[in-house]
Amino acid sequence: MKFYSRRVIKPTDLNPSNVLFGGALLSWIDEEAAIFAACQMKTQRLVTKFISEINFTSSARSGDVIEFGLSVAHVGRTSLTVKCVVRNKVTHESIIEIDKMVFVAMSEDGVPEPHGATTEAAVAA
Repeated sequence: MKFYSRRVIKPTDLNPSNVLFGGALLSWIDEEAAIFAACQMKTQRLVTKFISEINFTSSARSGDVIEFGLSVAHVGRTSLTVKCVVRNKVTHESIIEIDKMVFVAMSEDGVPEPHGATTEAAVAA
């Protein structure tokens, strides 16, 4: 799995317990994974169709740097399934793991359409 981007946790990202707010992290994950999927699918018109069980395994605090690991799990005709791991950049401790995030390519009319990713090209990315 390649780690594509990083983010510094700021005080405004924390919940009342002074750890990273899970909702903020999920928003960042959806954005990062959508960008990754769009690059693989060769289209900017896509939607998040499904996100599997979300498993928070640790937390992050203000000042921590986290990184987003993404890989292709499956390539369909109109969809692409992505696996995501977010970890602490310094300790490499996993913060969250999501096994399946399904993105679907959409036509201008909002109908699923075939995308440009092939199994070989997407898995190699």
